[in-house]
Amino acid sequence: MSATGTTRTAASLRPRLLGRSVVNLVVGISVLYTLLPVLWLVLAASKDRDALFSSDLLSLSDFSLVRNLKELFAMDGGLYSRWYGNSLLYAVVGAGFGALVSIACGYAFDKYRFRHKEKLFGLVLAAVMVPQTVLALPLYLMASGTGLVNTFWSVFIPVLFNPFGVYLGRIFSQGYVPNEVLEAARVDGAGELTTYVRVALRMLGPGLVTVFLFQLTAIWNNFFLPMVMLSDQDLYPVSLGLYTWNSSASVSPEYYPVVIMGSLLAVLPLILAFALLQRFWRSGLTAGAVK
Repeated sequence: MSATGTTRTAASLRPRLLGRSVVNLVVGISVLYTLLPVLWLVLAASKDRDALFSSDLLSLSDFSLVRNLKELFAMDGGLYSRWYGNSLLYAVVGAGFGALVSIACGYAFDKYRFRHKEKLFGLVLAAVMVPQTVLALPLYLMASGTGLVNTFWSVFIPVLFNPFGVYLGRIFSQGYVPNEVLEAARVDGAGELTTYVRVALRMLGPGLVTVFLFQLTAIWNNFFLPMVMLSDQDLYPVSLGLYTWNSSASVSPEYYPVVIMGSLLAVLPLILAFALLQRFWRSGLTAGAVK
């Protein structure tokens, strides 16, 4: 009996160990697929132009990180610094205001009753499935009609409204803000605006940070809308500016090292934001997972 039981136990463990090995293999391949381009970008940013087109990318020779940094910020009269500042302005300020708008709309959809509420929310869900590239031409025509083309506002205003953020706002409101707490605040004499700002919004902090990070990533990587709206290079974000330099690199190869270095620096704000705010967005992503 003991030998038979041991054989059965070993046989039952084999599929489990095999499944675990397959999962670990898939995870390992996914990690390599994600990190290898980043590793290449870091190594390439520290090489000069000749080393980029040779097989010496992994060697420690031809190290020119500082030189590439100086050339990046000196290229075209320091235009990269202007692009970087524009991206920070578009992304950080836009994501902040956009997150506040999305959370407020989601809270209203969750806590208030009004006519055709679910139909309007259905339109919000439908808008989530509309690609942003489809909206670029209508947005351009609207901006042209109001005289906002080739201005800061033509890129900033459209990113303030995010249907997916409204959907997340409603989910977070359902998971974080009990109706009993709101009723207690109203009994104490608080108005609706005071209840939202001083009670509900504090509970929605993790949700607000999560929506902010989603918005920040989307706006920072936004490329097509600025390309349609802007013609003045001084208003370009980093993504569009690096694209123009990369297009010029086929004619002027000196742009290749600065494009790679600029791409490396363009990743840093997103990494920093996720690292600093991880305790908020991790708790936000698990909202409602455990009752």
